[in-house]
Amino acid sequence: MKRLFTLALLTVWCLSACSQTVDYSNDSLRIVNAEWSTDSLDGFVFKNYHFGEGELFCSAQHLFVIEIPAGSPRRLAFAYDSILTPVDTLAERQQAYAAVNGSFFDMDKGNPICYLRIDGQLLGENTPQKNDSVNRKYYQYATLTLGPTRLWVPDSNRTWENLLSHGDIMTAGPMLLREGQYVPQRDDRTFVTNRHNRTALGLRPDGTTVLLVADGRFKHKAEGFTLPELERVMRWLGCSEAINLDGGGSSTMYIKDKGVVNYPSDNNRHDHEGQRPVSNAILLL
Repeated sequence: MKRLFTLALLTVWCLSACSQTVDYSNDSLRIVNAEWSTDSLDGFVFKNYHFGEGELFCSAQHLFVIEIPAGSPRRLAFAYDSILTPVDTLAERQQAYAAVNGSFFDMDKGNPICYLRIDGQLLGENTPQKNDSVNRKYYQYATLTLGPTRLWVPDSNRTWENLLSHGDIMTAGPMLLREGQYVPQRDDRTFVTNRHNRTALGLRPDGTTVLLVADGRFKHKAEGFTLPELERVMRWLGCSEAINLDGGGSSTMYIKDKGVVNYPSDNNRHDHEGQRPVSNAILLL
């Protein structure tokens, strides 16, 4: 009875603390001081950590991280298929060492709805808004180019990417971090303010590339992040630049010889089998 009473008090305390003005200092320390499960692999590091209920942002979270140091022999590449395809299949076709899902796509038609260029070939364009054929949508306000890896903030014109000469370009968004500062996010979109599974890519000042997948939609196990929470996690992981990629049921991380390492939610079961077929992915070759 005493133990149950203590647990009840802890629950009340957590709910009370979370209802007050948000103080992220303890959350940042939990990220930095977590005893991550870490594997040093061929040219990159894979690590993950499960924060129990109430431990991070007053919630349960499960994070999966790939770190690619500046001097790594590994390189990023984009993959695409005109038929929606699971991330692990896209990765295995090119014998990738690792992969995460990429940018947004039409789940019915299968086509990218953000700009995508691979090896100089245009495969997707920024789809227009309903009543505006000129300006880009909210999730099209960040652009990733490869060789070297760089993040850009495009202007509002949805054809801006046509001005870039890079062979490999992927637009997604929004931008999360710019020059070490949080990018203000809209507060009138559930895409921003609700917790979802998330995938993000970040760059550290030392040249390390960071790929993050945060599981979500599993209450008491992994609830996912709002975009403001995702911004903070990417900064606490040491990034000065970061971009939001497609999330929700699309969020998937694959590691060669391990398979899908996170818990994709598209089958509504907390296992490794719930991949959503996607249009494109980011590979580590």
